Amino acid sequence: MPPSPKPIAIIGVVSVVLCSLYVISNKRRATSHSRGKTLTKNKLKRNGIVGAIGNTPLIRITSLSDATGCEILAKAEFLNPGGSVKDRVAVKIIEEALESGQLSIGGVVTEGSAGSTAISLATVAPAYGCKCHVVIPDDAAIEKSKILEALGATVERVRPVSITHKDHYVNIARRRASDANKVAVNGYKGGFFADQFENLANYRAHYEGTGPEIWEQTGGKLHAFVAAAGTGGTVAGVSCFLKENDPGIKCYLVDPPGSGLFNKVTRGVMYTREEAEGKRLKNPFDTVTEGIGINRLTENFKMAQLDGAFRGTDIEAVEMSRFLLKNDGLFVGSSSAMNCVGAVRVAKLLGPRHTIVTILCDSGMRHLSKFCNPEYLSQHGLTPSAKGLEFLDRGDS
Repeated sequence: MPPSPKPIAIIGVVSVVLCSLYVISNKRRATSHSRGKTLTKNKLKRNGIVGAIGNTPLIRITSLSDATGCEILAKAEFLNPGGSVKDRVAVKIIEEALESGQLSIGGVVTEGSAGSTAISLATVAPAYGCKCHVVIPDDAAIEKSKILEALGATVERVRPVSITHKDHYVNIARRRASDANKVAVNGYKGGFFADQFENLANYRAHYEGTGPEIWEQTGGKLHAFVAAAGTGGTVAGVSCFLKENDPGIKCYLVDPPGSGLFNKVTRGVMYTREEAEGKRLKNPFDTVTEGIGINRLTENFKMAQLDGAFRGTDIEAVEMSRFLLKNDGLFVGSSSAMNCVGAVRVAKLLGPRHTIVTILCDSGMRHLSKFCNPEYLSQHGLTPSAKGLEFLDRGDS
C-alpha cells in the first residue's frame, strides 16, 4: 500500500523548517563572531614573538573574591612576552605605522615612556626589522632603563618636567623622530614617533583585543570593569567594547595621587579650585606608582565610556601588592596593585554576587628599586603594616 501523501507532506515541511533554522542560526553565529574572526585572521598572520602577544589568562583573584563576596577577575597581562599590557599597544602602533607608510623597515621607532611601553616597543620592533629609541624620565625605576639597554634600544634619561616644556620626555622623543627623518637614506623613513598618548592605535589595540578577550572569557557575564589610566588606551578601548556589547556593564576609573582624571570623570573638570589658582605642587606626580595618572586629556582617554571614578593612594597600592603576594602568590607592579584597589572599591559599591574585571598590567620584577624596595618605601613613609584589607577602610572614595 503506497504511503499516504499527508505524512510525506509533513516530513517535507519539517525538513524545510529545519533547514531554514540551520541557515538562520549559522547567519547569526557568523554575524556575532564576525569581529572575532577578523581578529583571529589578523593573529594568524603574526609569527614569532608577536604571535604570542595577547590572549592572556583571565584569573580569579581568590583572596579578594572571598573577602568581597564578588568574583574579582584579572587579565594576567604580565604574561605577555614583553612582560606587560603594553605589548598589545606596541604591536598595534608599529603595524599601523608600517601599513600607512609612516614607518619603514629599517626605520627607528621613538617614544617617550615611563617604562612599560618603551620595553614593549624595544621587544617587538626587531621582529618588524626596526630599531627603537626611548626617552625616559630619570625618576623611573632604574631597572627599566637597564632592561631597555639589554634589549638593544637607545635610551635617554631626562629630567621630569611639565608636558608643556620643550624638554618633557615625550616632546624630546618627538624631536628625535623628526631628526631621524632628516637623515633618512635609501628611500627609508628614518624615524616614527609612536605617540602612545595621542595615537588611537593604542585605543584600538584594546577595543579589538583586550575587550573582546574579556567578553569571551567571561561569556559576556560581567557586571563591571575598572582600571587606572596613563595614556587612557586600556580603559577606553575595553570600556567602549564592553558597553557596545552590553550597555549595562559599569566601567570605572581608579586614579592615583597627583592625577586630575578623577576630577574630570566625577566633576567634569581636570583641576580643583586650588590647582586652577596655581597652588599645585611643583611635581604633581610625587607618587610611588608608575605609568598611571595624568593631568591632561589624551585623545585615547577621550574615547573612554566611564560611569564613575575612585581615588587610590600610594599606601593602598603598596599594601595591596603585599596582600596579593602573601595570599595569592601574585607579585604585581604598582599599577596592577592600584587596579586591584579599584576592584575592591567597585565590589563594595555594587555589593556581593557581582563579577568585576580588572587588569594586572605588569609584575613587580620591573619595580624592584622603588615600589618593591623596603628602604625606598620607608623613606617615603610607605612601609606596609596591614594584616588584611583593613587599609582600604581608611580612605574609601
